Amino acid sequence: RNNEQQPQKEYLVRINNTSCTRSRHQRLIMKKINQLAALVLCYNSIRTPIAEALSSSSATLQKSLSGKMILAPLTRGGNLPFRRLCSDFGMEASLSEMIYARSLLKGDAVEQARLRRASNEQLYGVQIATNSVSEGINAIKEAENAGADFCDLNCGCPIFEATRRGLGSSLLRSPQKLGKLVSGLVNGSSIPVTVKIRLGCETDTINCLETVHALREAGAAAITIHGRTAQQGYSKNADWELIQKAVEEGKENGYGHIPVIGNGDILTYYEARRRMEESKVDSVMVGRGALSKPWIFKEFKDNDTWNPDINERIEVYRTLSQYMKDHFGDDSMGRKKSWNFLPWHFEFLSRYTPYPEHEFSVQSIEKPLIQNRVIIPDDISPLELLMANRCSDAHDLIANALWESDSNANAVQKLTAVAESNEFKEILRNGSANLGEDAVLTNLPKGKAGKWEKRRGRTPGPKRTDEEIAQIRADRADKKMRVLAEGGKWPP
Repeated sequence: RNNEQQPQKEYLVRINNTSCTRSRHQRLIMKKINQLAALVLCYNSIRTPIAEALSSSSATLQKSLSGKMILAPLTRGGNLPFRRLCSDFGMEASLSEMIYARSLLKGDAVEQARLRRASNEQLYGVQIATNSVSEGINAIKEAENAGADFCDLNCGCPIFEATRRGLGSSLLRSPQKLGKLVSGLVNGSSIPVTVKIRLGCETDTINCLETVHALREAGAAAITIHGRTAQQGYSKNADWELIQKAVEEGKENGYGHIPVIGNGDILTYYEARRRMEESKVDSVMVGRGALSKPWIFKEFKDNDTWNPDINERIEVYRTLSQYMKDHFGDDSMGRKKSWNFLPWHFEFLSRYTPYPEHEFSVQSIEKPLIQNRVIIPDDISPLELLMANRCSDAHDLIANALWESDSNANAVQKLTAVAESNEFKEILRNGSANLGEDAVLTNLPKGKAGKWEKRRGRTPGPKRTDEEIAQIRADRADKKMRVLAEGGKWPP
């Protein structure tokens, strides 16, 4: 406005019933301000009980996550039937397979199926992968509607298909940004939010302590630390000393009420107890240890080693097979779905080796028992040899026998017959062990190939001889001359 042509007027605002003179425009502005103030008061009156309820649920979860052995989020291995089996052995807390939030919200049936909770799971969390607050909040709502007690943010997945999208372990590169993400998820959700991290993304950029501090300030209900970097995968021993430093730093800075869960290289209950005692973590998380022996939760609860014989182990494995039938169906389609999981489980179940505490406790201090190379004795029975075989062809035979059996005794009979069959003898002569499964304990978006796993293609046929190649070329030349002579077009 031109102040010379339009003299400036002084206006008074009504405050505490003081009269004033306003223009019509100013009255509209004041009306909007009053409406906004009313909305703020209304929002605060609603938000306060919600915040209090969330704080209460977080405190309840923090108490529930103390002194526990927790099942890690295991791609492929952490399916519902397997979690149900672990619950039979006393598992008190578990996490789903990692779920891509974006795929979930787009209605992907596989990701939606991963939300389901087993009927006997006591404390259940859903793990999501996201880098967006709004996307994560909507995914957490889906998890809550599916019956999850809490939601966990994945910040440890190392595969390229996740990290190139800015998900998984790539979030560790910027603790400040990660803190803002977690803060947004915490403030926008009605169930507690926990976070699972690694020591860092790359080995030369370990920033675990900085990341944990950012997550504590952001309001994470609990933090799980896998004692390796994403770059290390499973190749090095877990660094529990750095996990211990994170625990100590939290207590010094007033965050002792936020549980820290240690993860890495736990195969026995006495290793778990020792790690809890030395590092002062609130709980421990197991992955490969549970895949090798689902009864590790029973051992942790009983504080004693259980060394099941071959018949008892077959009973456990058949129970898993029955749970697959219950979940996927006892028909051809159910079998097809189950075969994505059941034979694969024996890559880890075949590694079972008894480690009594009185024999191996000292050795476990020097080197984690899970890093031991499995050596199969020469004097074991054919059935034991079958159950310890690392070849995927043998695992398929085992899964088939368990699926077809109608009792535990029948399962033993069928597996004994397989162990003595010519088919298994051929596998012993020509089969090769699957040695790379640890590297692919990760999730992949549907239809995508990962950094450590090639996309499946057709099996190439036998290599042609020079004579066969010459004959094929001659046939093609004859066909070309015939097509052109008939007035046709070449190439067709």
